[in-house]
Amino acid sequence: MKTLLRLAAAALLLAALTGCAVNRATATADPSARLDKLKTLHVKPMDPKEPSTGQLITDNLRKRGYQVTFGTEAPANADAVVTYVDKWMWDITMYMLELTVTVRDPKNDYPLATGNSLHTSLTRKTPSEMVDEVIGNIIKEGRTK
Repeated sequence: MKTLLRLAAAALLLAALTGCAVNRATATADPSARLDKLKTLHVKPMDPKEPSTGQLITDNLRKRGYQVTFGTEAPANADAVVTYVDKWMWDITMYMLELTVTVRDPKNDYPLATGNSLHTSLTRKTPSEMVDEVIGNIIKEGRTK
């Protein structure tokens, strides 16, 4: 009986731990989108009072060779506008739970491509790593079209 109780407790603990270990990284691109032709991008902050994630996205895109502006108003020459939604969670420290980045047509706001990364507490990444993962997946998905 003790052995059965210990096995049940171990199974319950294992189930509880694996429930917290969720991660997902996806990207989709409109088949008609020509992401490889984009040169000038504008990153629009989700919250102008808290621009840190937007700045990480801007820096990541610049490292990849894009000309990037950042702010609430896109310049007229932007090939695309990049928007994002970041979700944060508390688990002893604050961490980025999920990041969704969307590349939009500046003329009509149509989503050309979207990338998402979700990492719960046990698989968490730094905000910079999350940005790199999402942007990398969007670019890779855009090349396959």
